[in-house]
Amino acid sequence: MVNSKIHVYFMPGMAANISIFENIRLPEEKFVQHYLDWRIPSKGISLEDYALEMCTRIKHSNPVLIGVSFGGIMVQEMAKHIQVRKVIIISSVKKKSELPKRMIFAKYTKVHKLLPTGLVNNVELLSKYAFGEMATKRLALYEKYLSVRDKYYLDWSIDNIVNWNQAECDPELVHIHGEKDPVFPISHIKDCILVKNGTHTIIIHRYRWFNEHLPSIILQ
Repeated sequence: MVNSKIHVYFMPGMAANISIFENIRLPEEKFVQHYLDWRIPSKGISLEDYALEMCTRIKHSNPVLIGVSFGGIMVQEMAKHIQVRKVIIISSVKKKSELPKRMIFAKYTKVHKLLPTGLVNNVELLSKYAFGEMATKRLALYEKYLSVRDKYYLDWSIDNIVNWNQAECDPELVHIHGEKDPVFPISHIKDCILVKNGTHTIIIHRYRWFNEHLPSIILQ
């Protein structure tokens, strides 16, 4: 019965599109997969108001929200405004104390505002921002995944990441994190499901792990 299925909404990371989830397959008899994409934020919009706008695109009650990286921050903000069954974040942070020192430094010095985000069509540079690694061998792959290249959107996203002020998280939140994530190092992360040898791109390169484990994680 369709009404008994669990609706799962996926939110990609900064600059990424929904193709990062192309290999994620949840059993169709239990789950229905939906995808949220980034829209260019209106000038001066707050993270909270953007999350409220994103909530209007949730068409099912009590969904599961899954967010990657900045998308993980976004789904946590969305869950403050709608009833959800579960929130799962991947390669992300669940409170400001998990941000790496360089981002905390950026918050107080505003150095992040000097980043050359105008060079958004340089996929190699963009992959460094979004995935924590230079594209090189994976240039064509990352060009497919990183399609949101608006300068204002990137500036807005980076500013909202470094200034995210959440002190405590929902104790029911599930956090999945790569052991070797260069963007949000594991040394700052507490209480997570660890993916051994995983980097910031585990949703892409370790999709088999997710296909095996996500169903039971959602149903727990």
